[in-house]
Amino acid sequence: MRPYQQLMVVTAISTSAVWVTASPLEEVIVEATLLASDTQTISLTTLDKEVLDQRGTTHLEDALTLAANTNASAGASRQRFFQIRGIGERSQFIEPNNPSVVVMLDGIDISGLGGALTSYDLKKIDVLRGPQGSRMGAGALAGLINLTTQKPSEASGVSASFGAESYGGSRASAAINGAIGGGINARLAHQQYRSDGWSKNTHLNREDTNARDEQTTRLGLQYQKDQQQLDLGIHHLDIDNGYDAFSLDNTRTTLSDEPGEDSLDLTAARLAWQYSGVVLDHTMQLSSVSADSVYSYDEDWSFVGIAPGWEYSSFDAYLRSNDRSAFEWRSSQSSDSRDWVAGIYLRQDEEQLTRNYTYLSAPFYSRNKVETRAIFGQLRQSLARSIDVFTGARIEQRGLDYSDSINVRESLDKKYWTGHLGIRWQANVNNQLRASISRGLRAGGVNANLSSSLSALEAEIDTTRYQTAKFFDAESLINFELGWRFRNTAETLTSSLTVFDMSRDDQQVKGSLVIQREDGSFSFTDFTDNAASGSNRGLEWSLGWQATRSINVDLMMATLDAVFDNYVNIDGSNLSGRDQPQAPAWQYSLAMNWQATPQITTRIELTGRDDYFLSDRHAVRSPQATLVNVYADWTKHDWTVALWARNLTDEETVTRGFGTFGNDPRKEYITEPYYQFGEPRVIGLTLNHHFGR
Repeated sequence: MRPYQQLMVVTAISTSAVWVTASPLEEVIVEATLLASDTQTISLTTLDKEVLDQRGTTHLEDALTLAANTNASAGASRQRFFQIRGIGERSQFIEPNNPSVVVMLDGIDISGLGGALTSYDLKKIDVLRGPQGSRMGAGALAGLINLTTQKPSEASGVSASFGAESYGGSRASAAINGAIGGGINARLAHQQYRSDGWSKNTHLNREDTNARDEQTTRLGLQYQKDQQQLDLGIHHLDIDNGYDAFSLDNTRTTLSDEPGEDSLDLTAARLAWQYSGVVLDHTMQLSSVSADSVYSYDEDWSFVGIAPGWEYSSFDAYLRSNDRSAFEWRSSQSSDSRDWVAGIYLRQDEEQLTRNYTYLSAPFYSRNKVETRAIFGQLRQSLARSIDVFTGARIEQRGLDYSDSINVRESLDKKYWTGHLGIRWQANVNNQLRASISRGLRAGGVNANLSSSLSALEAEIDTTRYQTAKFFDAESLINFELGWRFRNTAETLTSSLTVFDMSRDDQQVKGSLVIQREDGSFSFTDFTDNAASGSNRGLEWSLGWQATRSINVDLMMATLDAVFDNYVNIDGSNLSGRDQPQAPAWQYSLAMNWQATPQITTRIELTGRDDYFLSDRHAVRSPQATLVNVYADWTKHDWTVALWARNLTDEETVTRGFGTFGNDPRKEYITEPYYQFGEPRVIGLTLNHHFGR
């Protein structure tokens, strides 16, 4: 698509045009930021409960196309690896991932656990684009996704919901809320979601080998007295999904004789205390995450006997446990002319992996432990009635210890800094302008897979030349942004525009090292390298128009030019000037909401995106996609009946792909592309009832 055509593309989300500025404009609080005024200085998309319900969402992946310059990849039962502005992880196998996109759940960091992002009982989802280094340090290089759940309140109520959808899908949920005495409010919510998935295994004659079985349970307690508030939140996710997504024939029909698994058992909890003082406000939060997961797959995607003499049979399984604990203290002060916050952050992460693989003589074990200590601060200062400057910084010490079952021991101890600086001008009651510069960082680490391979090869070859590749350095990013926000006097038209230019240094990329053994065979090892620099630039624009009292239209456009400036990969291929993966050049959506009667609400939505590379190691692309989503509900007293459809025209989408190997013994393993397909047309009906509203 030519540039002038890209600029004609418009996109929409119902709440992307909701933004906060100084009086007289409306204030919206985003819990993911350090200060309430931060929402005036970032590119932000907010998806509220109404929008999530209108998409029929059960997981973040169902609504992600509503966020500008935001993408995701699968290679699992869900699209659970996220990219913002073309930056982010695409998969995880042996290596622990340092996130480029941080994911928070009520202030709890659950990055890397994307299967846990079920959407039941959420109040909203905020997508913050651009580095969030003052908030998250050596993470959130690309941005931050924040999930906020419904909070306990005094209002007593019970709600229940039931639903059915295509491909054997069903859901049942219930929530209870109210005061339980002693000044304590409580909320308990639970949902069970099941679906057969949209693949069929003809070898096993089953339609559930890629099924979804997801339970979400949330408990919240809140106590308030005088200037103090205490919150306890517990989330339990029991995900028991199958994984059988790739077909040798590139269809939704699979041939695996050993279908895989993509399961997660997660408990996340937080205890938060807030004190509103006369001079200073204080907050403290303790949080913990305990997660056990299994990710496994039939590596040959076929069955014994499919091509005698050519075939192989292999199964790969990764069993992970993640334990995280964190402590944060903040002190802050706020006035019309100045807001500031300062705090400390302590965190410990431990990840243990067991890999059971057909070609390993014994299971592989590894342990990765990271300890983080940080101090941070942020300030907004008014220079004049209409001009504010804002700045923030974070300094952290990160220590890493890695060990595994073949006696590899590696340690790192690094200091990192991140921050931002900007200015905001309230030109008049309708217009606001801003400019900022920020520095983001993605931490360095250990190439665990490479370290293990080199250790196994030391007896055969001289591995000295490869030792420096056992570690990779941090990637840094400088982000420049210009922003404009507008609201007309009648408050029927809103607009928000951000133009950004991101320069990446020591860009972390995936490579593959090929080493010849003494017997003439080869060892192939994936690893992370700092071989590239890159540029990611574009714009994000949203427009909201209240056309009539009953009709509103929401538009949003995103463009992205993400390229490698300088990148020669490990096999000598020069990829300088090539597009980065997972970075569509444009993305759009257009939505119209119509309140047909006081009881009937309808929505029609068109979304689309350009094609893009799925990896920097091959030329396989995800094709252009245009999706139509519709919704209608009828409400009478305490009852609501809703009918919805995602991908109404049954457009074929691709969420993961490979192109550097052959896996079909019937074709003598010739190299060809393989695809994992996204969601086909799904139609659902839900019934909601609120007792005692």
